[in-house]
Amino acid sequence: MSTPADIEDVWDDEEPEEEATEAAGEPVERMRIVTDKRQEPLRIDKFLMNRLEGATRNKIQHALEEGNIIVNNETVKPNYKVKANDTIIIYETRRPESQEIIPEQMPLDIVYEDDDLMIINKPFGMVVHPGCGNYSGTLVNGISWHLQQQNIVVDGLTRVGLVHRIDKDTSGLVVIAKTETAMTKLAAQFKKHTVHRRYVALAWGDMEEDEGTIEAHIGRNLRFRKIMDAFPDGEHGKEAITHFKVLERFNYVTLVELRLETGRTHQIRVHMKYTGHPLFNDATYGGDRIVKGTVFNKYKQFIDNCFSILTRQALHAKELGFTHPATNRWIQFDSDLPADMAEVIEKWRTYTKGIRN
Repeated sequence: MSTPADIEDVWDDEEPEEEATEAAGEPVERMRIVTDKRQEPLRIDKFLMNRLEGATRNKIQHALEEGNIIVNNETVKPNYKVKANDTIIIYETRRPESQEIIPEQMPLDIVYEDDDLMIINKPFGMVVHPGCGNYSGTLVNGISWHLQQQNIVVDGLTRVGLVHRIDKDTSGLVVIAKTETAMTKLAAQFKKHTVHRRYVALAWGDMEEDEGTIEAHIGRNLRFRKIMDAFPDGEHGKEAITHFKVLERFNYVTLVELRLETGRTHQIRVHMKYTGHPLFNDATYGGDRIVKGTVFNKYKQFIDNCFSILTRQALHAKELGFTHPATNRWIQFDSDLPADMAEVIEKWRTYTKGIRN
């Protein structure tokens, strides 16, 4: 059984601002408490404040709202009263900031670099930083080696300058700070939602509106904690806002532009599923099957061919813009769609023309 000292990292008030699996890490059980048979009814936040070293009511309530504390295998609200023989499980999802980073030489698609920051076009399939099951071959390992060649010492994830993250199977632009000052100023821009982030995605279905805004809180699924979910009533999770604009329609799928106002874990993928338009071939959120279309075998074969080309969710972080932390000038970057997405989009164009003709 864990001791209170073992779960100190659970009480992390800040959630990383980004569309990323790796940002928070996989939930890990850090402590299990079975209340005494003589336990009198007591609010769970008060109960845990008495049991956990360094815990504040605000941190406990935040963990409860995020679903990181469950009682008898169910999520509860802060006003839940602990009773005799309750089983309380506390999960940790904080990323391992103190982990040692091993520099690895690898090709990096560096779009821009100066003394303060780097812009990297991350390929799909590359994990952003080391974590459970991915201790090498990550973007951070490559960045560490690159900075080492410039005599910049890296002794942990916080020193690599990760301002934000994108999912392993999402491709696109990521900014890396090279100095403490740049890190602080860039992080502040992300927190204030003044950074321009434009994604391009292929989504299932013919979206009803040409443009609009998706608003629904995002938090961990109440049953399956390794995935996220949308909570339109705002009872769980954190506020999340995504703006969308249709770029092109292909009858059964839609090419769409998405702009993040907030940056929650899996925000775009969860919001699109919430609207009934999961991302094409997103296995986690229901896009890896035929959601819209016909029952003909020829159509099924067409989809299978597309899935074999695009083996991940159709999501690319295309544009990234912000105020430079040293010059205070606005800078903005653009990246081409990766080959797998571009090829599948062209296939849909051809397929759609065949239907219309």
